[in-house]
Amino acid sequence: MIIWINGAFGSGKTNTAYELKRRMPHAFVYDPEEVGFFIRDNIPKELKNGDFQEFPMWRDFNYEMLKYMSNSYSGVIIVPMTITDSQYFNEIVGRLRLDRIEVKHFSLMASKETLIKRLRKRGDGVNSWPAQQIERCVTELKQPLFGEHISTDEMNISQVVEHIANACGITLTPDNRSWLIRKKDAFMIWLKHIRLFA
Repeated sequence: MIIWINGAFGSGKTNTAYELKRRMPHAFVYDPEEVGFFIRDNIPKELKNGDFQEFPMWRDFNYEMLKYMSNSYSGVIIVPMTITDSQYFNEIVGRLRLDRIEVKHFSLMASKETLIKRLRKRGDGVNSWPAQQIERCVTELKQPLFGEHISTDEMNISQVVEHIANACGITLTPDNRSWLIRKKDAFMIWLKHIRLFA
């Protein structure tokens, strides 16, 4: 099974993915962004554009990787990735489903105010690139194609994780961490995924 966690920037995709992984034996988090960074860093500047998702090779590679892992790995594959273009979505998720690969897709939804607040917490200002994408992401992700929608304004990460697990029929291991350890774990995930753009 593949669990694709979609959502606007600041919606909590990465934290949700890694918390799911922590509470699911044999789960693996696959990050399609890494392919985009590889493309961005390994082509002449004249060929670069503002969004690596526009490269057909990005969609093709991620489809092939996910197909390979799904057919070869017995655990659950978790994919935290914002994707709002219906064509791009169908070129990856749609093709996987046509191959009879089970893909459970969830869009983490929240108000603009909530998303801005979450972005500020992680160090992104109101004029940052992620903040500038909020309107587009929220609007596009409302489409039925991008269901199941989870309204996260009043939910914490643990509640989102449990919702996704229940929807997928997955039993999670108990979370017995203290409040302090939970904060430390969330900080370490944030630290690991800081993006420095050239």
